[in-house]
Formats: sequence, structure tokens, C-alpha cells
Amino acid sequence: MKRSTLIQISQYLQNFKTINSIKRVDDTIIKIIFGVNDVLFFDMKKGDAYVFKKEVYKRAKVYNAPFDVALIKRFARAKIEKIKVQENNRVLTIMTSSNSSYKVQKTSLILEFTGKNTNCILIDETRSVVEALRHIDSSVSSRSVKVGETLEDLPPFEIKETPEIIDNMEEFLVEAYHKRAIHRLSAMKAQRIKNIQKKINKFQHILQALENEESLLEKAQLYNFWGTLILSNLDTIKNYQTHISLHDFEGNGVEITLPKEARSATEGANILFASSKKLKKKAKSLYIERENLKEKIAFFLKMQHAIAHAKDAMEINILAPKQKQQKKKKNAPTTYESFYIEGYKIMLGKNEKGNIALLREAKKRDIWVHMKDIPSSHVIIRTDKQNIPNMILEFAAKICVDFSVDKKGLYLVDYTQRRNVRINEGAHVNYVDYKTISVSKK
Repeated sequence: MKRSTLIQISQYLQNFKTINSIKRVDDTIIKIIFGVNDVLFFDMKKGDAYVFKKEVYKRAKVYNAPFDVALIKRFARAKIEKIKVQENNRVLTIMTSSNSSYKVQKTSLILEFTGKNTNCILIDETRSVVEALRHIDSSVSSRSVKVGETLEDLPPFEIKETPEIIDNMEEFLVEAYHKRAIHRLSAMKAQRIKNIQKKINKFQHILQALENEESLLEKAQLYNFWGTLILSNLDTIKNYQTHISLHDFEGNGVEITLPKEARSATEGANILFASSKKLKKKAKSLYIERENLKEKIAFFLKMQHAIAHAKDAMEINILAPKQKQQKKKKNAPTTYESFYIEGYKIMLGKNEKGNIALLREAKKRDIWVHMKDIPSSHVIIRTDKQNIPNMILEFAAKICVDFSVDKKGLYLVDYTQRRNVRINEGAHVNYVDYKTISVSKK
């Protein structure tokens, strides 16, 4: 960001006298509500830090790190005392005061738009660091940023830039997001789709490597037939024979080689029966594994489609969080997928088992979501007895449609509390006292 731009933003911020609320809504994005309801976002991403406005920004998760706790404690409902930009640098400082239980607390929010050194730092009136988005050790930088230490100013430097004149700050801040969003969204989609494709390729490889169930069942039937034939002809088989020539029940000649470990014809027949049973069991498990793999592939293909048609980066982060956020707990359910948005947990059934599991596990005040008059995935919104915002309901309805149907169109989605849903059989239900919203699938 240019220094001239930062100065004009600081002048724009002079219009506000208070910070109503403040919180982190993404790993590097801080949302500040100035005055009654003037919302600005400060993206402190290294190399491309900027300020923007956006009507709706969906949080993929709630942040509760010490930095986030300090942000709220120090700046929520704080009075703005002064706003300034450091000389010969791209550093914006918002100085505030707030009433604690026993004294006026003065804190400064320092927003450094300085390339690789970009940071958001909280300091008290003695310039002691309260918290920071990035803690920096003196071993990696000429200036350390550590809680409890005095913060030194960044050294000034000669700034060579063509000044940018902003005629309408509101329009500029809205456009600032859209300019970056188009490029970032395209790159983000490509990367997440690529990551999911790796999973699809892995499952397809496993699927192709599976043995054929029909061949196993044919072999199991043959072994069972051989065992039966041996037991029916024990009186004609010598104890020392390892290869036996017999006739089946229709008079056809049959050649049987006894298993190597068999010490007698009877033992050979029993081994063949046991092998037949194992092959049948293996064929059954292979069928289940094959169907599970097909369901996983189908689910991830729908995930790719949903990501490809996501409207913004926030939606992608909700659908497919970064790898470090995707670590699942041991024994976590694999039949349904969980998404997190604005602190709410939304669960989507991947298959019939997942739908049944969600119906069983949902609490009576959780919200159940399903497409109207169309077979679809079941979706549960965990409420914890809270009222559900429309944005959450709309997102739950959207993923219900995205992961249930492939054709474009306008679809109706019903939702109601889980206690209004009665299970008939499996995942088939009846429900009452519901509301309906429409979802357009493009």
C-alpha cells in the first residue's frame, strides 16, 4: 500500500470517534466496526496488506488466541484519541482509551503495512507490547516484537512513489477488495481443486487395484463344490492321494488337487470349505469397500464443483480449510462432513449412513435441512440453543443443494428443528412445522 493512500485512509478515519467492536475474521484479517456500524477490514497479509470494505464476510472459524482476547479487551467500545501515520513509513497508529474497572486504559493499535515486516501490534501507554499478530524474535529481525518488551519504531526510509489521489474513499475501499478478490479467488480455487484431485486420484487407484468380487465368488463356489465332492467319495479316495480324479453328480470328470497342508481327504475337504467361506467374506467386504470408495470419489467431485462455483475466498475456506485446520480427531466420523462458519457447526451427510448418523446424533433444537420433495443429503446445524442467522441457514441450504444434485436450477429447501422430524426407516423421514427457502444452483 502506498503511503499517500494510507494517509488518506487515516484522514477518512478521523470521521469516527469510537471503535464499537473488533475481531479477527481470517488468519490475517481484522474487522473493525467504527462508530455505530461503519465496518472496515484490515488485511495484514505479508506483501499485500491493505484496507477494504465488504458488506458480508463469513468467518470460517472463531479466533481465541491471546492476540484476539487482547484485541477485544483493549479496543471494544474504546474511544479514539488520535490517528496518525508515521513519518517516512507506512505505519498507521490508532490511539484509544477505554474505561476499565478501576482506571482509564490507553492502548494503541499499530498497523504496519510494510511488506515482509507487516504486522498488527498492540501497545500500552508506556509502549510496552501487549500482544501482536506476529511475534518476532531479535534473531530474525533487527527489531523484536515480544509481549512485555518496549516496542521500537520502525526506522524511517525514503519513500519514492507516485501519490494516489482518492476522490471517493468508500468506493475505493470496496474496489480494493474486488481487485484482489478476483485474482486470489482464481488462484485459490485452482490450488484447492488440485489438492482434492490428488485425493480423488488416490481413491481411484485403490478402486482399480481391488480384486474382482465375481471371480472371488466363483472361486468360493468351486472350493465348496470340491469339498462336497470329496466328502461324497471318501470311500474311493486313498489316504496317500494328493491329486484326485472324481466324477461330479452329473457324471462329468473333475480333477482336484488337495491343499498341501491336508493330511487326509477329509481334512482337505474341510480346508476347502474354510477357504470358500473366507473368499465369500472377502468378496462381501470388497463390495462394501468398493461402494465406500465410489461414494468418497463422488463426494470429492461434488466438493470440486462447489469450490469451482464459490463466490468468494471465505466460502472456499469454509468448504475446504487449509491443511493445518483439517486435522481430524481420531475416530472422527467419516460418513458426514463438518463445516464451520461464524462459530456454527454445519454437518452434511455424505451417504445414507451419514444421514442416519446425523439424525441420531442431532439434538432436538438443532436445525435439520433437506431438499423439498427430492432425495438429498441431510444437513444439521448445531445450534447450542442459539437463534440461527439467515446467513447460516442460507449457507446450509446451499451446501445441501450443491452436494445433492448436479443439474442447474432453482431448488426449494426445507428446514425445521430436529424434534419436528420423525424417522420412518433408515434416512426416510416425515417432518412438520417447517419453513422453506430457495437456492439457485448455477
